[in-house]
Amino acid sequence: MNSPRTTLYRDKHNAKLMGVCAGIADYTGVNALWIRLGFIGLTFVAGGGTIPFYFIAGLLLNKKPPHLYVDREEQQYWQRVRQSPKRTAREIRARMRDIDRRLAEVETYYVSSNPRLTAEIERLR
Repeated sequence: MNSPRTTLYRDKHNAKLMGVCAGIADYTGVNALWIRLGFIGLTFVAGGGTIPFYFIAGLLLNKKPPHLYVDREEQQYWQRVRQSPKRTAREIRARMRDIDRRLAEVETYYVSSNPRLTAEIERLR
């Protein structure tokens, strides 16, 4: 089952009609204007055949819960996860490696340059 943060929703808050294009824009991270223009262009090319699909999607998609994203940064993070989960996992691993390296440097500094602390640690062992 998909996480609520990786599911496609209708975005009624930014909607023009039913919120389908705004929901797709929120899901993909693309500006809603471009999604709407693409839909209009596709409608002209397909001779109006996409309009029923829009209304079907409007009826089938759930409304986006208001508590889903706390802030813009969290929303952007989940858009990156949906676009490329592997890349996001690599970025997180790299960030954690950097934090781990810095923590090891701090630990080395305090253990090696503080003889009193080193003696106290040895005494506790």
